[in-house]
Amino acid sequence: MEKINVYDLRKVSRLSPVKCADFSEAAAVCLDYHRHPQKVLLTVEGDLSGQFQLAWETVTQQMKNSRKDMEYTVESGAYCIAMLVVEKLTGLSVEKQSQKRTGFDYWLGKEDGFGLQNKARLEVSGILEGSKAQINQRLREKMKQTEKSDNLNLPAYVVIVEFSRPLVKIKKR
Repeated sequence: MEKINVYDLRKVSRLSPVKCADFSEAAAVCLDYHRHPQKVLLTVEGDLSGQFQLAWETVTQQMKNSRKDMEYTVESGAYCIAMLVVEKLTGLSVEKQSQKRTGFDYWLGKEDGFGLQNKARLEVSGILEGSKAQINQRLREKMKQTEKSDNLNLPAYVVIVEFSRPLVKIKKR
């Protein structure tokens, strides 16, 4: 089974090392919140699927104290997991953050792409603990949200990360 370590984001993303470290730490805190063992099975379902052994480093009290805003922590942690899973399954890595009101969070691409060649959109949402119905509802909302940027004629990957299972649901449009 292929492994994903949340702290490997800096190796596959073109975001700054500090931003990657922030997202990675948030993911670790969310996983630790549910008392998952430090190597846990991550299931990916939807238009892309698979299973990975998800790992992270020990979460300290200082890390927990730094992340009391769980809404922000879940969002940041979901970015980490989504970016790592999408890179593993598609070979597309995060290039840059998108601007507000575009309908998606990040630009994806391959280093060999020019202009909009080999580019895609990434929209992510995190759920600390939710039912299948809540995950599916969030997926529908985020799919609708990406319509704002359909004029780009680029694929969009909508990724919902649920931390209690842990589960990633991906829809490509």
